[in-house]
Amino acid sequence: MNIIKKHEVNKLGYDFVEAKYIPAGKDEYYLRNIQNTADTVYRKLTSQEIEVLVHNRNTSDNWDLIFVSSFFNAELVKNCKFYGLVRIGNLEPFYLEFHNLRMPVGLYNSTIISCDFGNNICIDNVNYLSHYIIGNEVMIANVNEIAATDKAKFGNGIITEGEAEDTRVWMELCNENGGRKVLPFDGMLPGDAYMWSKYRTDDILLDKFKAFTLQKFDSRRGYYGKIGDRTVIKNCRIIKDVCIGSDAYLKGANKLKNLTINSDAERTSQIGEGCELVNGIVGYGCRIFYGVKAVRFVMASHSQLKYGARLLNSYLGNNSTISCCEVLNSLIFPAHEQHHNNSFLCASVLMGQSNMAAGATVGSNHNSRSADGEIIAGRGFWPGLCVSLKHNSKFASFNILAKGNFPAELNIPFPFSLISNDVARDVLVIMPGYWFMYNMYAMERNAWKYADRDRRTDKIQLLEYDYLAPDTINELFSGLQLLLILNPNEEGIAETTGFENTSRTIEIVKVPQAIALFKELIRYYGTMQLLNHFILGKFSHFEEFKKTLSAKIQRSQWINIGGQLIQQSEVEGLKRNIKNGKVKSWEEVHDFYVTEGANYPKDKLYHAYTSLLEILSITPRQFTAEFFTELLQQAVETKNWMCHEIYESRAKDYTNPFRQMVYDTTDEMNKVVGSLEDNSFIQQQTGRLDEFKKQVRSVTKKLKL
Repeated sequence: MNIIKKHEVNKLGYDFVEAKYIPAGKDEYYLRNIQNTADTVYRKLTSQEIEVLVHNRNTSDNWDLIFVSSFFNAELVKNCKFYGLVRIGNLEPFYLEFHNLRMPVGLYNSTIISCDFGNNICIDNVNYLSHYIIGNEVMIANVNEIAATDKAKFGNGIITEGEAEDTRVWMELCNENGGRKVLPFDGMLPGDAYMWSKYRTDDILLDKFKAFTLQKFDSRRGYYGKIGDRTVIKNCRIIKDVCIGSDAYLKGANKLKNLTINSDAERTSQIGEGCELVNGIVGYGCRIFYGVKAVRFVMASHSQLKYGARLLNSYLGNNSTISCCEVLNSLIFPAHEQHHNNSFLCASVLMGQSNMAAGATVGSNHNSRSADGEIIAGRGFWPGLCVSLKHNSKFASFNILAKGNFPAELNIPFPFSLISNDVARDVLVIMPGYWFMYNMYAMERNAWKYADRDRRTDKIQLLEYDYLAPDTINELFSGLQLLLILNPNEEGIAETTGFENTSRTIEIVKVPQAIALFKELIRYYGTMQLLNHFILGKFSHFEEFKKTLSAKIQRSQWINIGGQLIQQSEVEGLKRNIKNGKVKSWEEVHDFYVTEGANYPKDKLYHAYTSLLEILSITPRQFTAEFFTELLQQAVETKNWMCHEIYESRAKDYTNPFRQMVYDTTDEMNKVVGSLEDNSFIQQQTGRLDEFKKQVRSVTKKLKL
């Protein structure tokens, strides 16, 4: 039975907060007065203004509780019902326009309960507007309900005074069983979500993370909803317990409940038709359109949900797009793409720069009698068309899976690999180094693209987009150790075990080529970092340069913390400082990210130097000017080869007869797809090659001094 409570009508708009939750000496408006930061001086209505309001079919339970500013025009309020304390700013004879929506300033045809309004707002046909503080020049038209309750939490994982613990909203990341659940909060970064979900055996650390979250927010009851300046809301149905920043645009949404929608003049957020969002945080500059459903989620800044996407119990990293598909219980680092109707992602950690192709199914294959396990994939994860994976699986960075149904759990430690399921021979085939051998164009272009499309204005976490970085270099070393113990045949194929949870044959192909490639990439990475250091440091001779290099000879270990690469030793130090009380808040954790970002070039340089010494089996004493000169010449050869492969891997699209056959002439093909010679990215890479050669020549001259 629905429980319908009856109250005296003159109580409507009052007693928003139960008396027992109001501090002594305060009234039910004390938090509202703190929230309303406008410097408007309010006054009571004049008898003449009340007469005009009544004439315009307005009603109020108590006209003495309607307060207005000095530039209030009663003629601009028509057919409204007012209950409780209402404060109205300037109303002047203008109309506001946004995207061809034109509305006269004023309040019209609405029911308004205990709200504050800024200057020159446009409110029309809002059936129920309750307990909101609304900024200047806000436009709201045709909305069924905008309301805040006294227990509003605005998407944050807190509970208010008197609420039971089981009402707290958790976000169950990485695993369907809730074993890695975290509390969502406004301002949560990918690194926060990762550390909280990862270190589950450290109860003290987990308790600190929870405490950091709770101390960010006030548990008192009575906070009003807020709508920031210049926000436009039209044709929506239900907006409940939602805090909305300035300059947001909401149109046609079905239901928005328990949310924070961050937006400002430089980073506007938009929510469009048919969307239903509950229990979440929307970051700055986000776009959410066309039938999206999201529940228990965090969207980091400049991410997008579109075309019927479903996002549940998941964190979506910055600069990511999910369209037309379903994502559950996942932690996704920045720069993720998933935009096909029939792809599915569940119980996974994707560490950035990932792409889910159409038909890819990662999750809900339930190969045990419980919920799905977990999939962990390093940067650049790319499951191809119609790929189906089993939990648990783990992939090194920049792994691509060819179309197919993979029948068992996988553990692929080789970076830059192509993984294929050869059904005809019932063989798992792994090709380490595939990207450099056959698709260098995509490898290089993606690195450029992700950096170019990073729209964040508040870059607290320094994101690494280069495919050769401390994480992938360490994986190259690990992969190299495994490759060196294999015994390939004359065709370079080695049969092995341990990379798939089956007894069938596993083939590692092109083993000699992969070994040579891995060594060359490590050497190239080390040389490039040293060259950049020489140039940026403006050194005049080698000895001056060498003195700035670390005396350490041990290659450091690194962790991908939400897209930011940080030395493992520093992460362990952070954890200790959190537990011993030296780091006291999420803000101080974020300060750690900033500090590590500032230290990253130096730390990466030292890692590159020690990696170079290790792969070449030399000591620092053997690293001489003559030796560095040789390395620079080898780097030129590697860069030449890479640039050539960038061109050749793209040229295949023009020379393949099956790609040519849909065009009658070469001119037609060039008109449709653009000519190879005019490819701006290839031209850019050619220019960079020329510049690189000039830099090497300049540095080489100084090395001879």
